[in-house]
Amino acid sequence: MTNKNEFLLALGLVGVQGLRPYEPGKPLEELEREYGVTNAIKLASNENPLGPSPAVFEVIGQSLKDLARYPDGNGFALKRKIAQKQGVATDQLTLGNGSNDILELIGRAFLDTQSEVIYSEHAFAVYALVTQATGAKAVVVPALDWGHDLDAMAERINDKTKVIFIANPNNPTGTWLDQVRLKRFIARVPEQVIVVVDEAYHEYIGEKAYGTAISWLTEFPNLVVTRTFSKAYGLAGLRVGYGISHSAIADLLNRVRQPFNVNSLALIAAEHALDDQAHIDKAIELNHSGMHYLCEEFNRLGLDFIPSVGNFVCVRVGKQAKDINEALMRHGVIVRPVANYGMPEYLRITIGLESENSRFIAAMEQILKSINN
Repeated sequence: MTNKNEFLLALGLVGVQGLRPYEPGKPLEELEREYGVTNAIKLASNENPLGPSPAVFEVIGQSLKDLARYPDGNGFALKRKIAQKQGVATDQLTLGNGSNDILELIGRAFLDTQSEVIYSEHAFAVYALVTQATGAKAVVVPALDWGHDLDAMAERINDKTKVIFIANPNNPTGTWLDQVRLKRFIARVPEQVIVVVDEAYHEYIGEKAYGTAISWLTEFPNLVVTRTFSKAYGLAGLRVGYGISHSAIADLLNRVRQPFNVNSLALIAAEHALDDQAHIDKAIELNHSGMHYLCEEFNRLGLDFIPSVGNFVCVRVGKQAKDINEALMRHGVIVRPVANYGMPEYLRITIGLESENSRFIAAMEQILKSINN
């Protein structure tokens, strides 16, 4: 070996050697430090601008005295609450350190170097990371109108296919699949292939044709549905999500799950967050009004965007997307470039508070004027 770095790389698995770490949105503190701005806003990571339910703050305060104790490794109370809400059995549940954790567990349980994984172009970046980390082969199917081309995905299934990832709605494009088309696709998938339907943004969708794949679990034993408390429930900082599947799949996932992978505060916060539907309704209403405002403003500014049902929207700003993103940061506004998703001319904007949305639009308008002059 010519140097220490090459030696260390050689020790790692082939799939791990080629990984590029997931790039989260820039933290507010880092932006303010780098650019010398104050009162910056972050519209980059699809977080709930209202934060958690007030009930969550109360129960967390009451639970601080128990921090010296390990959490319930099986998450009994939270599983019971989720099972009641979703109409499933507790042995169908797997708790994770965010729903990302569930995706990782699926990779550990079902993938190896002889496996193939199918997912769509412009799909959530973690699907590629899970695939590559296990040494499996990624089969990336070109998008259809920025969303999943289910027919093309079905045609790519072969004897090596082990997992199919589908985000509904999709991140970062915000596109969605109606339940008729999605169920028809799952019915075409051989039962030995795991189909993962990622419903991280489920709560935000008001479309009647959307539905949820959870209702199909008894019909398709190879189906896994993932959900998170990081979005509509406002618990991104605590990292808690879950998977719902056939009990046999849940058993395998729980075998590879790290002990105590969900901390005590996350467990109790998620449990009580489920009780406050009024807070979720308020977050959904805020999101719908914010989405309407941003889309109207994009039309006024002559900017194309991808219609979205999530809590974010991708807007096309052209070949200067990188420069516009930089200019926004100098205005104290953090959004998300999506060039790494194969969308170099787009920026993804999280729906924020009314004041944050209007501040972003004011900054964008000023930047566009300076570019055009």
